[in-house]
Amino acid sequence: MYDVISVKFDGSNRFYYFSPNKLILKRGMNVIVETEKGLQYGIVVGDIEKKDKNNLVLPLKNVIRIATNMDEKKYKENLDISKKALRSAVNFAFKYKLDMKFVDSFITFDRKQLLLNFIADDRVDFRDLAKKLASIYKTRIELRQIGVRDKAREIGGIGPCGRFLCCSTFLNDFNSVSINMAKNQYISLNPTKINGICGRLLCCLGYEDDMYTDIKKDFPSIGTILNKGNIKGRVVSYNLFKNTYNVETSDKNIVEVKLDE
Repeated sequence: MYDVISVKFDGSNRFYYFSPNKLILKRGMNVIVETEKGLQYGIVVGDIEKKDKNNLVLPLKNVIRIATNMDEKKYKENLDISKKALRSAVNFAFKYKLDMKFVDSFITFDRKQLLLNFIADDRVDFRDLAKKLASIYKTRIELRQIGVRDKAREIGGIGPCGRFLCCSTFLNDFNSVSINMAKNQYISLNPTKINGICGRLLCCLGYEDDMYTDIKKDFPSIGTILNKGNIKGRVVSYNLFKNTYNVETSDKNIVEVKLDE
């Protein structure tokens, strides 16, 4: 078991686990943490708790220190730099006639790296743009082309269920989702019903798919010719919630049959 603390970063609904590093931390504290992209300024959103290693990505990064007033001042300056860099990137992309739409920008707390995410239909040669930004902001520039799902994760939003998007709150990876999952769960194939705000299939289609597949193992296959007592006909559909299936008889009547009958 590991001691962990939950930290959230500005503009995101997702939180990440860090090692408290023997610091006394409480919900609402601002902290400086170590990340793969360098130091970041974040806010503690939970108390110190114990987590099994199987539920963590190891090794855990550390909370470096509780943020000071100087750290907060630098953080606000960094936000201003990020906004200016985003505007500069948009202007230079227009100047160099680059077909790219910028989503957001972020500068690490130590200002060693400026990251900009963008979407584009094709690969983009942005070398001149990166050189121009580097000459202005005097730091390493990273431009990352992302997909529409990544854009939804970065921006966030409310899904059709009325909750914050899964990708912007707790999903760490985008698992494969197929139209067959919707069919397997008898969900209407109307694109407005099965697509998320990113325009792709809803991630949550995969949450219960295995359960539906497992339950169906006890049912006769669709199209099976049934000869059971007084019921003779072809199985045409299921109702998994009622634990029944429908049989179409030779005279075109539909008979509902309990699975355990």
